[in-house]
Amino acid sequence: TTHYLFIVVVAVNSTLLTINAGDYIFCTDWMWTSFVVFSVSQSTMLAVGAVYYMLFTGVPGTATYYATIMTIYTWVAKGAWFALGYPYDFIVVPVWIPSAMLLDLTYWATRRNKHAAIIIGGTLVGLSFPLFNMVNLLLVRDPLEVAFKYPRPTLPAYMTPIEPQVGKFYNSPVALGSGAGAVLTVPITALGAKLNTW
Repeated sequence: TTHYLFIVVVAVNSTLLTINAGDYIFCTDWMWTSFVVFSVSQSTMLAVGAVYYMLFTGVPGTATYYATIMTIYTWVAKGAWFALGYPYDFIVVPVWIPSAMLLDLTYWATRRNKHAAIIIGGTLVGLSFPLFNMVNLLLVRDPLEVAFKYPRPTLPAYMTPIEPQVGKFYNSPVALGSGAGAVLTVPITALGAKLNTW
């Protein structure tokens, strides 16, 4: 009983840590400038938490379940900001589920090989997560207009929008975010799995 209680506590706390890594609610007023930091932190935390949880249960599909929990939490946060009077597009919910499904698919396809799940699955998470989220951001009505019209009260001074920098923001973040996310996700996921064996 104590062992299962421990894994429940770990799952809940790692979920909270993931949605607070980077900018979990992904506010429109700085989502373009923080895209690289967001991609690295979120892809890494998703892979570490999902692999830890998945290897404990040994059941493919657990990573997707884990990502679904985080998605529900974040939609609740989106609803809270919307209730405060911010526009619907001000909060962009991160897309965790497709990347987690790739992780589950890897674990299932390699016949529950934990090393393959870490190396192949972790790489797939790091590469796919920034791409899924960039598509998500492109669907936002007008991020720069929303950013200037509805600045976030807690926005740090160094992240305050000054002028539209469309070219700069649209060209480099995807490559940087996906590359850094893929490189960093594998070793950190391996460390999480190592901790799981202790």
